[in-house]
Amino acid sequence: MTRPILFLDVDGPLLPFGDGVPGTPGLPRLDPLHGPWLQALPCELIWATTWMDDANTHIAPLLGLPPLPVATWPDDPDTEEADARRGLHWKTRGLVALAGTKPFAWADDEITGRDRDWIAAHHGKALPHGVDPRRGLTDADYLALDAWLRTA
Repeated sequence: MTRPILFLDVDGPLLPFGDGVPGTPGLPRLDPLHGPWLQALPCELIWATTWMDDANTHIAPLLGLPPLPVATWPDDPDTEEADARRGLHWKTRGLVALAGTKPFAWADDEITGRDRDWIAAHHGKALPHGVDPRRGLTDADYLALDAWLRTA
């Protein structure tokens, strides 16, 4: 049986912005309890973040996680520009392609309704899960992700 994927963003979901300035969440906001929650989820974890492999260097050890695969995207300015005009997040198309036929959840603080609609039209089973960047992933988020991943 194939395990579903959880594509995981860092800034916002794991490093919440709180009431601070967007763009500067900082490592001090990382809650080490994310590690056990993430390890308990029935899925393959994949970083989907601009941190790229730096997430394995700086985030994974603080959470007690092993190095995780890192989502990469082709550099295609024409597609990125067209997606931006449509209101799609720059990760959306790439994550659907990376998932292939596998069910996937995506935890990110920048998911919009357009991303949800595009994913629904182009993938059979996916959960684009928006996270409040002020608080980051909460117990309620983990419970929702866990429930969905168990039925995927």
